[in-house]
Amino acid sequence: MPLADRTLGRALVLCSALTFSSAGTFTQGLAAGAWQIVFWRGLAAALFTLAWLALTGRLAAEARAFRASAWAATLAGASGTAAFIAAFKLTDIASVTLIYGTCPFVTAALGWLWLGERPGPRVLLASLAALAGVLTAASGSLGGIGRAGLPQSLAGDLLAFWMTLMMACLMLVYRRWPKTPAALPPALSQFLLLPLSLTFARPGALPFGPVAVLLVFGLVFAVASVTLSAGARRLPGVETALLSTLELPFAPLLAFVALAEVPAPRTLLGGAIVLAAVIWSQLPSK
Repeated sequence: MPLADRTLGRALVLCSALTFSSAGTFTQGLAAGAWQIVFWRGLAAALFTLAWLALTGRLAAEARAFRASAWAATLAGASGTAAFIAAFKLTDIASVTLIYGTCPFVTAALGWLWLGERPGPRVLLASLAALAGVLTAASGSLGGIGRAGLPQSLAGDLLAFWMTLMMACLMLVYRRWPKTPAALPPALSQFLLLPLSLTFARPGALPFGPVAVLLVFGLVFAVASVTLSAGARRLPGVETALLSTLELPFAPLLAFVALAEVPAPRTLLGGAIVLAAVIWSQLPSK
């Protein structure tokens, strides 16, 4: 793969991690239920993406290129998003964070079995270091894991792993079929979740203020989804997953800037470990 193409892929995934990390900042303090957030964020993200495709003249081309791989990306995105929301309702943030920290390893295993991609030792070591950083950041909350009770917490953990598995599959779909449309599958995956949101919530009952915030959130989510898909087709799956863990150090930084929320020392240390691991993985080999 040309170096310029790989560099572009890294930049796109980095942009995705940065924008995905804003999720906590957008939802912090919003008096809205999880499925109300899914509805308005998803609706806005889908409409913004379709509008962008129409304005740039790419909608027809993406529709013509919509094949089985695009459906696979759509279903993986919808399933992962639904599991992500449900996991947070059944278990705590520390558990979900720790489980998602295994994404580089899950992606590496699936990529090896499915695509025959064998990650180099540096990427594997960097993935292990990133997992250690996630563990460090979440360790302050480990005492609260399972507060909802073992059966309920276990269900949340399983949903978090399903979300991690779907993200790994999504990255590998674009790696295996790089001509898969990057924008239309994320938009369609959000439309698929709208009926589910209407089943579990009343989005119309939300006041205008939170809805306006969620519309902006939808725009950010659209950028994050499209850049992840476009970057994943240019990189090995395990490298995409490793770069996506940069969401961990970015999230508390954005919360501090936007909400004056001071992160805990362990969060800062864990984020620094993840950041150092990713930077080391990208340094040229001697």
